[in-house]
Amino acid sequence: MSTPPNFASNLLGLVLRIGFPCAILAAGWFGFQYLADQAERPPAPKAKEFLLRSRVEEMEVVDYAVEVKTHAVVQPHNLVTISSQVSGAVAKVSPLFEVGAYFREGETLVEIDPRDYKTALSMAKSQLTAAQSELKLAKVVEDRKLRLIESNAVSQGEVDAASASREQAEANVALAESQVEQAELELERTKVIAPFNGRVKSKLIGLGQLAGNNTPLGEVFAIDYVEVRLPISGEQRKFLDLPEFPGDPPIRVELRDGINASNDTVWTGQIVRTEGVLDEDSRDLFAIARIDDPFGRESGKPPLRISQPVLASIEGKVLKDVIALPRGAVRQLDNIVLVNRANKTLLPLKIEALWSDAEKVIVPSAAIPQGTWLATTPLPFTPKGAEIEIIPPAETSVSIADSTAADSDTNTTN
Repeated sequence: MSTPPNFASNLLGLVLRIGFPCAILAAGWFGFQYLADQAERPPAPKAKEFLLRSRVEEMEVVDYAVEVKTHAVVQPHNLVTISSQVSGAVAKVSPLFEVGAYFREGETLVEIDPRDYKTALSMAKSQLTAAQSELKLAKVVEDRKLRLIESNAVSQGEVDAASASREQAEANVALAESQVEQAELELERTKVIAPFNGRVKSKLIGLGQLAGNNTPLGEVFAIDYVEVRLPISGEQRKFLDLPEFPGDPPIRVELRDGINASNDTVWTGQIVRTEGVLDEDSRDLFAIARIDDPFGRESGKPPLRISQPVLASIEGKVLKDVIALPRGAVRQLDNIVLVNRANKTLLPLKIEALWSDAEKVIVPSAAIPQGTWLATTPLPFTPKGAEIEIIPPAETSVSIADSTAADSDTNTTN
């Protein structure tokens, strides 16, 4: 069945009447939204130029005194074990013979019971008296025989016998005198005498204890001075004139507490010799420093105790015509960044240090180009020739322009 022509024509006209206005409205809405977005969107910002910034520091040519730092432990120069030279019970122990106590040379520290040795001395003296009497009698007999032989009243054999008796009596007297000396010496040895001015490290015996010959009684050490055994590496030895022979001048050294960093006490001493043998493991050479009056009994300083760790600073050679760079400005051990004074551009430079420590890196002045500053601010990258903005010091109000003008005046003057 076919559609009537009038109905199709009417339907097409209805679609055109409705669709055309809708299309115009849709196109108008999209155009409005597009224009609105364009009006609200701000213009794209212009790309900002990035400029490196750094603080700079003047570099001065100086004479730099090297200071070698090392560490060690304080030790006594004379540590001995006090022993008994005779046998017997300990009769007296001096209050000076206690751990940590001070004593003076010649003072009695320990006394062994002396009664047996006094008896032995009395017996030796009695034997000496008897021997002296026998010698006196022998001399009288010999003198009488010598007078009688002149008148042929006695024979030569009797004279020789009298002379032999006298010689025997003289030998007996000498032996008795030696026995007396030995008895006196053993009686004297019942008192253990301090061999030097010192201090007690350990006490190994007490009152009433039986001591045998060569029994250790304790350990003592001298207090007139102490020694410090300082390890010196091969690199450090190049900057020190260490004494090798008796006539060589000593080197001054300063010691500080190696445990308590807040202790500002400084003990001074002198390196007086070296051991002359390198350590088998580290190949260090040990220098021996001497510190007088370590316990401050004369100077009044705090004591420098035995076995105390110390940090040592040793005066070394003076390096001439060098530049001391701050350690913080040296990157990757041997790289620095310079700034050209004229055009404020970067100049990265590789250096070879003569000496370095925790604070400074020392380089020869000829290694640093003239007319440059040292950049001290860490930079993310340092392209050669890049322009840089200099950060003025916080404590001054001088502008970079003023500094530049001053540099220009100086260069003009020069």
